[in-house]
Formats: sequence, C-alpha cells, structure tokens
Amino acid sequence: MTGLEILLIVLLAGAALMVLRTPLLQVWKRIKAKRERTRTEDALKHILSWQHNSKLATQESLTGALLFSPANVLQLTTRMQASGLIRILRTGIALSPLGEQQALQVVRAHRLWERHLSDEANMPMERLHQAAEKAEHSLTREELAQLDAHLGHPLHDPHGDPIPSADGNMAVLEGASLNEWPEGKLARIMHIEDEPDVVFREILSANLQPLQVVQVLSSKPDHLTILNGNHRQHISHIVAANIQVTDVQEDDVRPTDAVPLSQLPLGSKGEVIELGPECHGFTRRRLLDLGLTPGTMVQAVMDNTFKDPRAFLIRGATIALRSDQSEYIWIRQKSPASEQEVTQ
Repeated sequence: MTGLEILLIVLLAGAALMVLRTPLLQVWKRIKAKRERTRTEDALKHILSWQHNSKLATQESLTGALLFSPANVLQLTTRMQASGLIRILRTGIALSPLGEQQALQVVRAHRLWERHLSDEANMPMERLHQAAEKAEHSLTREELAQLDAHLGHPLHDPHGDPIPSADGNMAVLEGASLNEWPEGKLARIMHIEDEPDVVFREILSANLQPLQVVQVLSSKPDHLTILNGNHRQHISHIVAANIQVTDVQEDDVRPTDAVPLSQLPLGSKGEVIELGPECHGFTRRRLLDLGLTPGTMVQAVMDNTFKDPRAFLIRGATIALRSDQSEYIWIRQKSPASEQEVTQ
C-alpha cells in the first residue's frame, strides 16, 4: 500500500468520524441543557416555596431538597446568581424579580399539567404530583398557553392550589385548618396538602377532596368527627391539619335529600340537581353533552350482572354509565306521584 493510499484512508476515516461525532455531540449538548434546566428550575421552585413561607432557602436546604452534594449546589447557585436569577445574602438565598417570574412559570406548568392529567387522563390523585414533576420542565410558554386554553383557564389544580397566570400573578390561599374550624359550622374544602405522602393517602382514602362541603361534629383529643355528605367519619388531627377550609357560600350547600345517581334503584326516576364540583374536564363535558343538566329526568332501566356499568334513560336515549361517572351526578329521587310532574 502506497503512502498516498494510506493518507487517503486516514482522511476518509477522519471524515467518517466527524460525521458520526456531530450528531452525538448535538445529542449530548441537548441532554446537558435539559439536565441544567431541570436542576435550575427545581432550585427556583424550592426557593419560591420557602419565600411563600416567609423564609429564605439556604445552601443546606437546597442540598436536602435536590439531593445534590454541597459542592454541586454551590456550583449551581453560583451559576444562577451570575444569570441574575437569585441573590445570595448573608441570611440565605432570595429570588430576583427575574428568578421569581421563572419560578412561577414552573409552578404554572406543574399545576396545569396536574389539572390535565386529572381531567383528561383521569389519573388518580396520588400519582399526579410525580407525573407533573417530570413534565413541568419540558413545556414551553406557548405550549402552556395552549394547554391553559384547552382546559378552560382553570384557577386551581386538583389539590386546590392556585394556578399562576401567564403574567406571573398567583392568588393567595386564605383559609383555616380543619382542626381550627368551629364545631357545627359547615366548611368548604379549598386545599389539601399532598405531602407527606402517607398523610395525603389517608386524606384520599377518606374521600376528601377540594370543593367538598363538610361539617365538624366534634373534636376529641385524638380525632375529629366530621360529616362528609351523608357519612360520619373519624379523622386524625394530623390529617385534619393538612386540609384547609373556608366559609360555605349558599350555592355550595347541596339539598339534604340529594343522592348520587349510582344509588338510584332500578326502575326509579330522579331529577338531576348538579354535577359535583369535583367533576372536571373531559368527564364533565361528556356528561353535559349527554344532557345531564339540572332539571333533567333520569331513570335507571338496566343493571349489569356486576352492577357496572348501569343503563339509564336520559332524554329519550338509553345511556350506559360507569359507577365512577354516576357518582358525580347528584339527583333528587322522585316519588311515583311526582314523576309525571317533571318533563324530560
């Protein structure tokens, strides 16, 4: 093999290597940029959370929250300060106006995505937070605006937390712990904490959600007794501390004779009173499209062997509804004498 042939082979091999390296380099740069964005945005959220609790985050609190080494946290905060996102003070770390604006956009992405997963994907509440944690870093402002419009510009996420607006404004939650609520007074749940996870799961197992109306019947040293709909429940004070409530408005009070459509006996009729406030998004739109609006007469006409789904006569059409759907529909059962008085 001549020297010229060897040189040609070397040149061709070098060119091939450059062709291969270029896409790999681009992929590596994208991965690195995404990782840095995620770390920065997680840090911004942590600092914002502390500021909302009237505290300043520290290098130590970031180390614990992000599960980084102190050296990595120092490197991260140094870079964030150079970018104008934070101010490192003697007493802690504060967001700059730019940093606060970016932090609120991350919170907006997280809470809109939780709303989407709850309303459109029907994801269980206990899985929303972790799923939104992954998605919040990949959405652009334009995608957030589209998602917001698609969801109908919701004001709160499924936990009752306010969703920041596109311009960075966020409402302040004003409520009281259920532990502090007077006995005998009705209360509307406005927010439930999703941390710690073990307490959050207890709240969900008690079927307590934002917008529900409850009443504290008694407070004992080890528990509260509350009335949730027609059910008496005992909940611990630890659980009650993670539930924020507010005054009930007149429209929030459901009639005492209201029952979910799922409880309507076969052959009986009922008049729709409302769709429960916890019914959102696609499910709510579908039920409204079926004509399940206040005043509509519904009759249970067929039971499945396994009780799910059941068939109902709605505005002249027979519709099958699952139990989880009919639980959202509140009706007033009609007596045989009064059924003829209400037209479909």
